Amino acid sequence: MRGLRRGASAPGGARVAKDAHVAITVNGALHESDVAARLLLVHYLRSVRGLTGTHVGCDTTNCGACTVLLDGESVKSCTVLAVQADGSRVTTIEGLAGDGAGTLHPLQEAFWEHHGLQCGYCTPGMIMRGVDLLGRQPNPTEQQVREGLAGNLCRCTGYHNIVKAIMSTADPKRMHEEARA
Repeated sequence: MRGLRRGASAPGGARVAKDAHVAITVNGALHESDVAARLLLVHYLRSVRGLTGTHVGCDTTNCGACTVLLDGESVKSCTVLAVQADGSRVTTIEGLAGDGAGTLHPLQEAFWEHHGLQCGYCTPGMIMRGVDLLGRQPNPTEQQVREGLAGNLCRCTGYHNIVKAIMSTADPKRMHEEARA
């Protein structure tokens, strides 16, 4: 289809996707934009909205570095078109604390306190996945946290401190008791 005008017919009568108008609430603010119909949500967030905390790791759903919350549920934004998010609420790592005053969400604090990051590339996706997990399962076991993180890859930490950070946010009392045991 290379070289065809937008909206022109391709061989066999197929139509080339046109631009689309989207209205997406990102981190609490409504944004309206005209975007290419094939633009991925991750590229919309990074290039159109300038929110570079959502990372592009693989573009194939394997790593989870691009995980955001879409209407409250974690999704890999490299598999969602921006037009599919039209009318939705998207929360990125930048909007997680919600106050805009530079404070951190409790899970972000826990990653810091428990050394749940090294290079930091996977960290935004891990945190967003953790927020979703804790929203659905407020007091998970270690096994449930590990299973909940399946599909989000970290090549640095071995996951131990990531799991520890999530569990400490879920139930700080249990974490303290396990540390004493």
